[in-house]
Amino acid sequence: MRVVFAECSVEYSGRLDAHLDRAVRMIMVKADGSVLVHSDGGSYKPLNWMGAPCRILIREPNSDERDIGVAEVWDVEHQKTDDHLILRIFSKVADISHELGTEPGLVKDGVEAHLQRLLAEQVERLGKGVSLVRREYPTPIGPVDLLVRDGHGGHIAVEIKRRGEIDGVEQLTRYLELLGRDPLLAPVRGIFAAQEIKPQARTLAEDRGIECVILDYDEMRGIDHPEGRLF
Repeated sequence: MRVVFAECSVEYSGRLDAHLDRAVRMIMVKADGSVLVHSDGGSYKPLNWMGAPCRILIREPNSDERDIGVAEVWDVEHQKTDDHLILRIFSKVADISHELGTEPGLVKDGVEAHLQRLLAEQVERLGKGVSLVRREYPTPIGPVDLLVRDGHGGHIAVEIKRRGEIDGVEQLTRYLELLGRDPLLAPVRGIFAAQEIKPQARTLAEDRGIECVILDYDEMRGIDHPEGRLF
């Protein structure tokens, strides 16, 4: 990653035209070619940016640019669209490059993996007589989070999300279609389990005969909340 602190102006053309007057800003160039221009505010959101894939050409200023004090010009062109970003650099405060290495990814408390493990240990939350068949039960398009057997000998495919949205319902629908073709499993019904389920997702799930279950992560971990007690 390269980070440049510089006095610069920015011109953007593409879906719309935008201009940033001359000021000191931070320019971030990521390994994938993305270019982001930040100010000292606005939280994480850049003032302007160009996402990968793009091409960066650093050139000498022309005579007009040189007359107003421009030291170098960055022409950033997107390789799949007509988006174009021009950064005119007047002076640099710092120019730092550092290889960050492989990103291991963000690990959050309470995401699907933790919920899956807890629900596998507490499958009785899904109904009386329910027993676990397997976590990560394989299908041709990927594993369904849990496959369980209900108290009547039928099977249930369980898809677990931290936040239940329409995409998760569609994913479970595809799993159910494939699992239902297996005569050893059919009929297979579905349960969509999440800490929070969006109203549109619930409507779609129920329309397809999929049961929705809300998971209380703290309760599943055995965390007590004294403020929720009357005595």
